[in-house]
Amino acid sequence: MGIPQLASPEPIASRCNVEIVIKDDDRRSSPRAPIELKVEYKRLNSFFADYTKNISHGGTFIRTARPLDVGTDFVFKLGVPTLEEPLVLHGKVQWIVSPEDAGAEREPGMGIHFIFNNDEERQQVEATVEKLMISSLGPILFEKMLGSRRKR
Repeated sequence: MGIPQLASPEPIASRCNVEIVIKDDDRRSSPRAPIELKVEYKRLNSFFADYTKNISHGGTFIRTARPLDVGTDFVFKLGVPTLEEPLVLHGKVQWIVSPEDAGAEREPGMGIHFIFNNDEERQQVEATVEKLMISSLGPILFEKMLGSRRKR
């Protein structure tokens, strides 16, 4: 099963809450775009619907007051407005911010690393995420963000 391609060239920013912030001190190896997308996943026998705070080629941060435990592997659906079907992705919880540790600068949630079955799946997801980032940020800002990562 292939990854759906983006269907509309219309900027996704018109349908998502987008706040553009680029931090030079960010330790991530992939640039990330602050995009809010609906995420659905199952925990035990309950289904949850939360939202991403940002996304990159390698993962996402899911805002939630009920983060999964660090190390948890799970499958989730990522709703992208320009795709007919949500992306079904496999991820692993890398880190969490508990509601008790959250504050004005840190929202509660969990950092997710994408896990791919093969290189083709990785390339398809990365291409979809890149198109999503370009659509929301615009090509100039995306290139600036990507360019700052290339210089490191």
